[in-house]
Amino acid sequence: MRRKPIELAAIATAAVPGLTPTAVSSAPDDPADFDSALLLDSEGKRWRVRSPRHAEASARLETEFLVLRAFAPAVRAELPFLMPTVAGSVRLGTLSTFVYSHLSGTTRSVEELTTGPGSVAREIGTALAAIHDLPRSLVSNADLPSYTPNEFRQRRLNELDQAATTGKIPAALLRRWEHAMEDVSLWRFNPCVVHGDLHEDNLLIESGRVTAVTGWTDLRIGDPADDFAWLVASNEQDFIDAVLKAYTAGRRDTPDQHLLRRAALSAEFALAQYLVKGLAAGDEAMVREAEGMLESLASDIAEFGGQPISVEPLPDASSPDNSEAAAQVPAEDSAPAAAPGPARSGSSPAVTVVPVPVEPAEPAQPAVHVTPIPVDPPADEAPDAEDTAPTAKGPDDTSTAAISVINIKQG
Repeated sequence: MRRKPIELAAIATAAVPGLTPTAVSSAPDDPADFDSALLLDSEGKRWRVRSPRHAEASARLETEFLVLRAFAPAVRAELPFLMPTVAGSVRLGTLSTFVYSHLSGTTRSVEELTTGPGSVAREIGTALAAIHDLPRSLVSNADLPSYTPNEFRQRRLNELDQAATTGKIPAALLRRWEHAMEDVSLWRFNPCVVHGDLHEDNLLIESGRVTAVTGWTDLRIGDPADDFAWLVASNEQDFIDAVLKAYTAGRRDTPDQHLLRRAALSAEFALAQYLVKGLAAGDEAMVREAEGMLESLASDIAEFGGQPISVEPLPDASSPDNSEAAAQVPAEDSAPAAAPGPARSGSSPAVTVVPVPVEPAEPAQPAVHVTPIPVDPPADEAPDAEDTAPTAKGPDDTSTAAISVINIKQG
C-alpha cells in the first residue's frame, strides 16, 4: 500500500522520540519499492523517511541499516561525501520504516546534471572512484553478496532466462543481450565494492559538489559497470566521458576497457528486470510501462543500431551462413543459459566441425569367426576313421573341434 507524506510524518514520530514535524513533502525514490518523505521539525532540523512497499524492499532497508553501521567513522572520514545516519526505525506488521538524519544538498534530474557545470561531472567521477576503492572487507564482514566475473555473468544469464519465460521481451533484444552475455571477453574485470543502486535520486548536490550519497541497499562486490548504467542511459557522451576521466584519475586500479559496454548492457537489461519485478508484484501498470519501454528500445536499436555492448559483432540472424550453421548444430541453440561455452541462439560455434567423408560401405565382417560345434552322428552312423581325422584349422578357430583329445589309458 502507498503511504502519503503525512502518514510517513506520523510514523516518524514513533520511530524518533521527541520528533515534532512541522512541515512535510514527498521525496524522490524508487516508486515500485519505497514511499519517501522529507520532514522539517520544530527545531528546524530536516529528516528523511523511507517506508517499504513490500517485504523485499523492507529487507533491503534492513540491509542498508547493517551497511551504514559497518561504515566506521574512520571509513566515513576518507570519503569525499557524507553518508546517511539512521536516527530510528519502527516496524509495522512485517515491514520496517526508517528515519534518517538530514543531509545537505538536493537531488537533480539527469538533464540538470548533464547541463550543469563541469565540476558536477568531476565530482560524480570522484565519488564513484571512492566507492569502488572501499575495502572489500567492508562487504565480506557484513555478509553481503560477492561475485567473481564469471559468477556475475552466469547470474545475468539466469536472469535473462527468467525474463525470456515471460514471453514479453522482444526477440531482437533477447538475442542482443544473450550474445553480449555469452561474449566472455566482455566480462574480464576486477571485482570491487559496488553501490548497486546508484542513480540521480541517490546523489545530493550543492554548489556544484556531491555532498552526500544515499540508497545503500544493494552494496556488494561485483561489476563496477553497474554503477555507470544510469550515466550511459543518459546518452550524453560528453558528460559520460568527463565522469569517466575523473573516475579513472581517482581509482587505484585502472578501469577495464569494456566498462562502458557492460554499463550499456546493464542499462538496457534493467528494463527486463523491471518487467519481471512488475509481474512478480502483480502490478499491471508497471508491466505495461515496462513493455512500452522495451518496445521503444527495440525500435530504436532496429532503426539506429543502439549503443555497442558486445566486443564480438552480433551475427546477422537472417544471413544464409548463420541459418545454415544453426540448422547443422541445433544442440548449440538449445543449450541452457547457465552453461558456459559457445553462444546459443544467433551465434557462430567456436569450432567448425567438418563431417568425416564416409567410405563406400562394405559387407560387415564379424570381429571373431566362430565355427559351430559339430553334432555327433548317431552310433549306427559312425563315420570311418579317415573321415574323423581333424582337418586343418585357422589360427582364429575357437571351436572345440580344433582340440585333439588323447586317451591317457592307451599305450
